[in-house]
Amino acid sequence: MSANTQTGNIIILVARILLSYIFITAGFGKLTDPSGTAGMISGAGLPAATALAYLAGLFEFVTGLAVLVGFQIRIVGWALALFCVFTGAVFHSGTVAVPGWPDAALGWINALNGIMLQKNFTLAGAYILLATFGPGLYSIDARRRSVAIAG
Repeated sequence: MSANTQTGNIIILVARILLSYIFITAGFGKLTDPSGTAGMISGAGLPAATALAYLAGLFEFVTGLAVLVGFQIRIVGWALALFCVFTGAVFHSGTVAVPGWPDAALGWINALNGIMLQKNFTLAGAYILLATFGPGLYSIDARRRSVAIAG
């Protein structure tokens, strides 16, 4: 099926909606309550954890909205792919140790952390595809191209 067909463009739109959801909601969550993310950032040894949590939240929220509406998709797709790989490698690789937690809980958290790493790498692939093949007809980018061509 070609992306140039009506069906292909609708599928790309649905994919963009699904791919935007995680970052719009995660970004909003970080902007309204950065404490959990700041704790992860601090635990990874990075400085200015609260400021970085707000920056991450803003990045996620804005890029999620850009994916939703199909704006600057080639740039945003690559930025999100790199973000997913970076955050996966820094925050979701290795084991998690929480002092005082029972081993059974740590096993569950480490399994979840491994799933988060896989999720990040998988999303990176989806964003690379989006950056490579574009946002489809139902997007701001397509609208801007058609106005530029007509103008």
